[in-house]
Amino acid sequence: MGLRLGILLLAAATLTPEQRQRNIDSFEHVWITVRDKHWDPQLGGLDWQAVHDELRPKIERADTREKARAVMSDMLERLKATHFEIYPADLYEDVNGEGAGEGSPGMDVRAVNGHALVTSVEADAAAEGVQAGWEILRVDGKTVAPALGAIEARLRASTMLELMQTAAVERRLAGPQGSMVAVEFLNGKGRLVTLMMERARPRGTVTTLGNLPPMHFWVESRRVAEDVGYVRFNLFLEPETLVKTVEGAVKECAGCKGFIVDLRGNPGGIGGLAMGLSGWFTDRRGLELGTMYLRASKLKFVVFPQPAAFAGPLAVLVDGCSASTAEIFAGGLKDLKRARIFGSRTAGAALPSIFERLPNGDGFQYAIANYISEGGRPLEGIGVTPDEEVKPTRGDLLAGRDPALDRALAWIHNQKN
Repeated sequence: MGLRLGILLLAAATLTPEQRQRNIDSFEHVWITVRDKHWDPQLGGLDWQAVHDELRPKIERADTREKARAVMSDMLERLKATHFEIYPADLYEDVNGEGAGEGSPGMDVRAVNGHALVTSVEADAAAEGVQAGWEILRVDGKTVAPALGAIEARLRASTMLELMQTAAVERRLAGPQGSMVAVEFLNGKGRLVTLMMERARPRGTVTTLGNLPPMHFWVESRRVAEDVGYVRFNLFLEPETLVKTVEGAVKECAGCKGFIVDLRGNPGGIGGLAMGLSGWFTDRRGLELGTMYLRASKLKFVVFPQPAAFAGPLAVLVDGCSASTAEIFAGGLKDLKRARIFGSRTAGAALPSIFERLPNGDGFQYAIANYISEGGRPLEGIGVTPDEEVKPTRGDLLAGRDPALDRALAWIHNQKN
């Protein structure tokens, strides 16, 4: 019986001629994409043709998906750059699959130390009794932990770990509007609770950007203390609405002790908005947030100062799901010594990064630009390191505490006028 099982497993692992060809086609697609789309045509002096010629025989001999994947990963590692990755098909589907639907059960979630925690709830989820700090264990009967573990095994050393793990949980929760999803939680009392939750229309207004699917945009502003203004938004989109909201919040808070911009969970959007919004926090001319280098051009992120800019202490909140334009905004203002950053290190995904499905079903991620902050540091694969690093714990969330916001408020109130 044991011998028969071993023969069956060996047969299952052996690739058919068609599967081998798809692996070869995937190898060629990855090589050509890097050759034609990498921001540095010289690849830092790397002989890319020689790399191809060295590894092509290995991809032809690869008799398992794992061996083929290892050859392509070896090729990308020669670039010595971040965010050039091969993702196994099941992992790619977890973090970047298509067709899940835009309906949401009304919970904001984060992967915190490998656990899927609810960080905030909207009205519908709150009505079901869900609270911040509850841990999500299963979605429609499927345990979340194995997917989070697989992503950690693949991206343990990557700044994108939290972003990818969170995306995997969000994908499981998403679905067509009006459909139901069964979510099993570990509640604040340590008990298992399973709720049937309706996927509703996400918060905000529908907006689009280029060829991306429709997204929901929202922005909010308020006072988080009598003398501290606060603005938070989920995307750098809807320029007119976003700029007017920030402008109004700044002007209403002209006499405030300080101001907080909350970019936690913000994956970016229109890069130019970082230039416009940063101008509401400085009236100095000639400042830049950094420079993005593309294959045939470069873009300087010049700050557009406003005469009515807020001049007091400025805090910016970030986390591992803050990416792209959010990182450019936070990192640029930090380099200019205009803002103090609170939270956890950002995703290190400041560049236009593209995910594609390869002919063999695996996923391929590659970047098409490089970004250097005004302080001379790259953000890609490194991220913005907060001046005061603080992550929420499950205990903080259950108790209704927001340690990053609390630390920012304490810093502002300790500043001299």
